[in-house]
Amino acid sequence: MTAGIPAREDPITHVADLPGRAARFSPWPSWADPAVVNALRDCGVPAPWAHQAEAASHAYEGRHVVISTGTASGKSLAYQLPVLSRLAAGEKTTALYLSPTKALGADQLRSVSSLDVPGARAAAFDGDTPMVERDWVRAHANWVFTNPDMLHRGILSAHGRWAPFFRRLGCVVVDECHSYRGVFGSHVALLLRRLRRVAEHYGASPVFVLASATTASPASFASRLTGVPCVAVTDDASPRGARTVALWEPPLLEELTGENGAPVRRSAGAEASRILADLVVEGARSLAFIRSRRGAELAALGARRILSEVDPRLAGTVAAYRSGYLPEERRALEAALLSGRLLGVATTNALELGVDIAGLDAVVLAGYPGTLASFWQQAGRAGRSGDSALVVFVARDDPLDTYLVHHSAALLERPVESAVLDPSNPYVLAPQLACAVAELPLTVPELEMFGGAAAQEVLAELAEQKLLRRRSSGWYWISRDRPHADVGIRGTGGEQIAVVESDSGRMLGTVDPGSACFAVHPGAVYLHQGSSYVVDELDLEQGLALVHAENPDWTTTPREIVDISVLSTQEKQDFGGVSICLGEVAVTSQVVGYLRRRPSGEVLDSTPLDLPEQSLRTRAVWYTISSHLLGPTEPPRAAARDSGDCGTAERHSGGADSGDRNPADRESGERGAANRDPGDHGPAGRDSGDRGPTMRDSAGDGVADQDSSDRAAADGDSSARRPAGRDSAGSVAADQDSEGRNPADRETVVGGLVATGSVEVVRGSGADGEAGTGGHRVGTESAGTVGTGEETLANGRGPVREGGRTPGGAGLVPARVPGALHAAEHAAIGLLPLFATCDRWDIGGVSTAWHEDTGEATVFVHDGHPGGAGFAERGYAAIVPWLVATREAIVSCECPTGCPSCVQSPKCGNGNEPLDKAGAVAVLGTVLGALRQHSA
Repeated sequence: MTAGIPAREDPITHVADLPGRAARFSPWPSWADPAVVNALRDCGVPAPWAHQAEAASHAYEGRHVVISTGTASGKSLAYQLPVLSRLAAGEKTTALYLSPTKALGADQLRSVSSLDVPGARAAAFDGDTPMVERDWVRAHANWVFTNPDMLHRGILSAHGRWAPFFRRLGCVVVDECHSYRGVFGSHVALLLRRLRRVAEHYGASPVFVLASATTASPASFASRLTGVPCVAVTDDASPRGARTVALWEPPLLEELTGENGAPVRRSAGAEASRILADLVVEGARSLAFIRSRRGAELAALGARRILSEVDPRLAGTVAAYRSGYLPEERRALEAALLSGRLLGVATTNALELGVDIAGLDAVVLAGYPGTLASFWQQAGRAGRSGDSALVVFVARDDPLDTYLVHHSAALLERPVESAVLDPSNPYVLAPQLACAVAELPLTVPELEMFGGAAAQEVLAELAEQKLLRRRSSGWYWISRDRPHADVGIRGTGGEQIAVVESDSGRMLGTVDPGSACFAVHPGAVYLHQGSSYVVDELDLEQGLALVHAENPDWTTTPREIVDISVLSTQEKQDFGGVSICLGEVAVTSQVVGYLRRRPSGEVLDSTPLDLPEQSLRTRAVWYTISSHLLGPTEPPRAAARDSGDCGTAERHSGGADSGDRNPADRESGERGAANRDPGDHGPAGRDSGDRGPTMRDSAGDGVADQDSSDRAAADGDSSARRPAGRDSAGSVAADQDSEGRNPADRETVVGGLVATGSVEVVRGSGADGEAGTGGHRVGTESAGTVGTGEETLANGRGPVREGGRTPGGAGLVPARVPGALHAAEHAAIGLLPLFATCDRWDIGGVSTAWHEDTGEATVFVHDGHPGGAGFAERGYAAIVPWLVATREAIVSCECPTGCPSCVQSPKCGNGNEPLDKAGAVAVLGTVLGALRQHSA
């Protein structure tokens, strides 16, 4: 793949050879039905691996179990063996299988059906199941394959029609359970509690069998997800072939520059397309994971174009795969991939959890998928069946990917994350409790499974809204309307905004009401299944957006003004002028216009809009810095508001897709909406009154063309404040548990190095003391080094101290503070996914030189979903390693004044201004120094 590339331009930053391992077998359990054993042997399974037999025995003996082992470790056998053994023995039992995607459910159904076990009647019940077949499934199937969306809308909501099935329910399989995290996972956790209630109502007590990729604390997570204690099986006894993992950083493009003259790298998608073509030429069966639908299509198109120049016959061996295709199209592609007719496939993460593909030689990952669990899940698609394989990780031009390709230990040696759930989030708990009460009256003893006191408070609010009534025996649903249709478990629910083609009247899709102002404002470019449309009209009252087909050579970027208010502070720690806080915030935003941009980034024009305000109550982590640590003089409480509000992001519908698609069939990430810049920093020249310059990066829901549930701002306090700034974000999947640990009370390992110290950075400056201009460059140093007073800039200029610097302080003149905080905020948002199971588009941020609620310079990073989903808590718990990695990502970048690999945000609609790269290093060094000096 590197043939012909000059040595000085070698994109490989690190190569790791991971050894293989031999299998460990166990005998077939004595209880396994001979017919099932013979069927499995005929399919090439001479004996189970040790972990398969152990997990299957737990399930057969009635213990709830989670099997957490690597990709291609045969986790499906752990639940197939006990379920099929009971069915083959003629037991009057039923089983329910849940998967996060329809592709995975269809694949598992094929696997079970191919065994042809007597007595097993397996069938699918999802969005692709024809209506005429659904009655047969309810009446006759004894193993139903579905997804959480259909369980919520089509099974529990009509459980009376499923009474015979529920009476005999003996096993519930929750496949790929590690994907149920954050807000979606919290919904699923409560959904499983509703399932248990309904089963118990009909006299059943099913065993839960969960399958997960390798994850931290699987037993604890599975117990939180299901509400029942689970046994964990984690010792992977499957064979694994040797793997070579190469980290690849695309080259800089000398002919192009980005915003403010920043260097630009070749895109990860284009690089992956070329690598995929090279692999196909070599005859290697390969997958390329691309972050977006459109990216997958373009990568496949680019590979075919390259291959057509080599051998036209090879062009037909490459295709794209993503959700949004018709079911028959997906099945045809899966069959071609399994048979070997396709050598190369560019895919979204639809195939991460989907088809059981054997015999792949290589996997290319175009960008970090957001979590280590997903990284290894995608990487594990190659080398299945014990064969050796190649994995190439291609970095995108952003701080996290750049950090990872230069700190291989952070990618290859860290343990995988544990997922975080918060079923007590009132924005999740309220709609789920409404559905539970509508299904069956809720009794007082059942409150505990839904959170006890928190559930009781939510029930009281629902009673005040006249939706249910409290009686001595419990709570009863009294509303005429059933709540299920209005509850979107992958989004915020509510009445969706229909996107309709005005000429034909055809409905293209839906958008969450909270996302409509960003995704389908008048003039917006709306993307749907590879086609472009321009929005003519948005009627929020009627829930309608009218569009017409058009393929413009520009994209749209909404501009908004934003305010953030601290509602409550749950935790706060002071470190001598630096405070670290965790609490609830209200983020109020209003789209005030949009920019039209060419793909090159050129801005064509700006158009004003008059749209209503939206408010989001969520959780945030923030740090404050006192004025005496920032510089020689106290920063003024600015007279002129900075044009720093970092704009909006793409937000997309989180409800059911239009047509025949079920929400479970979509990849996490893709949205059917126009390009929205989550980085719009608000109009310049606003009078700040009593507030200093404020920067905001709205993170929204991702890059264009990513398919996932849309996130929306929810009800919150829209207090009449002056617009601040924030990174608006979408729904989230959170990471590890924040156990109330002191964030500074630890030694931190980042990238294999120990970071324990503060760093005082002395920057080169002009006569006015402002660094970061005129080609100044921040020096580089390792994550484990500690500055000792002076650092020489990489451009060779000597250090220049700013007069009056406070010992341990940043030494910034007031004019530099907004840009320094803004740059630190951008980089922190980019690096938080290293410590939490999220994407940078799932979180938001605000930086301000003076915030009226804190009284000091403040940097906020907040969850992007109503009520939060664990990102803020994880950032608070990991504040030291997070900020150390953030600082290291900035100082190790070779650019002179800031670029997308360090402090620039791809969603900053204000042109990434002001940004002070050197100032950001100084601010972060000051914060870390205070944490070290004053921690217990």
